[in-house]
Amino acid sequence: MNIGIGLPATIPGVKGELILDWARQADSAAFSSLGVIDRVVYQNYEPLMTLAAVASVTKRLRLMTAVLLAPLRRTALLAKQAASLDALSNGRLTLGLGVGVREDDFLAVEASFRDRGKRFDQQLALMTQIWSGQPVSGTIGEVGPVPVQPGGPELLIGGYSPKARERIARWCNGALVGVGGGGPEMVRQSLEMTRKVWQEAGRTGKPRLVVTSYYALGPNVADWVNRFVRDFYAFLGPAATQVAAGVCTTPEALRGLVQEFADMGVDELLLWPCIPELDQISRLKDAISKVPH
Repeated sequence: MNIGIGLPATIPGVKGELILDWARQADSAAFSSLGVIDRVVYQNYEPLMTLAAVASVTKRLRLMTAVLLAPLRRTALLAKQAASLDALSNGRLTLGLGVGVREDDFLAVEASFRDRGKRFDQQLALMTQIWSGQPVSGTIGEVGPVPVQPGGPELLIGGYSPKARERIARWCNGALVGVGGGGPEMVRQSLEMTRKVWQEAGRTGKPRLVVTSYYALGPNVADWVNRFVRDFYAFLGPAATQVAAGVCTTPEALRGLVQEFADMGVDELLLWPCIPELDQISRLKDAISKVPH
């Protein structure tokens, strides 16, 4: 199982210089991916802009949105941005997409919240068409550039719903599942259902399975977790407390989490930082270095 690390781009007040330094250090460590989360009405960095900057200071790591809220964006422009980022990073983009659950994000960009699922299905079809080199329509030509990865960036779908699994089986390379407040058992059930739907759809091979979780290591971790995680997930109400409780705050807890997901057959575990300090990279690396994954 590969281990990816998130960028601190969602933590309010983080400077751009820190994000780039974080990317450089992670690129020289043993991680597989750098991830970024999407939101509009929050003090975070826009994901595709962030990954474009990160692509310029890294050579090895895959660059992952986990997830990008596609229905907030115009489809052809999103397809063009993703293809551009894939080309500029020499084929390192993993585009994790989701429909979104916060209505204020949709209100801010004047997009329909109620119809977001239907729009997402239409977007997946059109983006796949664009990346394959086909014209947008009979009267509108091709939208470039050509992605480095044949057929477009690696495409993952986030979410626990049956509809998310249907989209994975029809359009995508695999699934993105967040631990959140549900814990590993909820993740296990979701991954089993994803494999089942994949097979029932007649897909060959196996879906790529990526799980995300939060970590914070060192002194004063409770302060950081309460400050960031509870604030970011405040829209969940009391459930935000469950998400905060699921953050790994000791090396022992992290090692146990890594082992558990490796045993589940997860392909990659992406760990989001709660503390915007560079020593979180080395602390994470040291914590998991002796765990076979």
